[in-house]
Amino acid sequence: MPIEESTEYMLQIKDTLVSLDLAEQFFCCDISKCLGECCIEGDAGAPLTPEERDEIDRLLPAFADRLLPSAKERIAEAGTSYLDPDGDLVTQIVDGRNCIYTCYAAGGVCQCAIECAYNEGKTGKFRKPSSCALYPVRLTHYPTFTAVNYHKWKICKSAEQNGRKLGVRLYQFLKGPLTDYFGEEWYAELCEAIEAYLAEYGDGGVIESRN
Repeated sequence: MPIEESTEYMLQIKDTLVSLDLAEQFFCCDISKCLGECCIEGDAGAPLTPEERDEIDRLLPAFADRLLPSAKERIAEAGTSYLDPDGDLVTQIVDGRNCIYTCYAAGGVCQCAIECAYNEGKTGKFRKPSSCALYPVRLTHYPTFTAVNYHKWKICKSAEQNGRKLGVRLYQFLKGPLTDYFGEEWYAELCEAIEAYLAEYGDGGVIESRN
């Protein structure tokens, strides 16, 4: 059921606190509109776990031929990842914007070289970093729980509009990545909690009731 964490209402699912944005926000990527801009905008690379970094380094030969020349140079000089100013492990960026795993398809559509290799069966079960698969959801880990939040960004406006047009909510759009990360039981519990919340309050009901 909804609980209140400081001033934010959240859903408690096992050892996570989930923002109601996952229930209320409509979202479905529209690559034809955004061209994958989330992979090339921002001031740092994608967050990584040490295990993901090691797996990517091991699989590098499987997708190295797709990388931009500047990315190959950066990897040779500084490796595939670095610690950002907050001390978090992230992917390298090049040309002031591109994640080193960025590649481009026809029409300037940004793609992930790792995911392209995965789709060709070259990386086994590893598709891409979990932070990329889960985006626009971001995870923040605390000693006793994990916060699951929606990262609102203007470049995803087209995804919000497309989701509303299609009737797809954020938690539904991310069913695969959320299930992969947290497990089927966790996702089933999330769906049950969200459905109960929407049935009782509708969109934004808890927030409106506090104003």
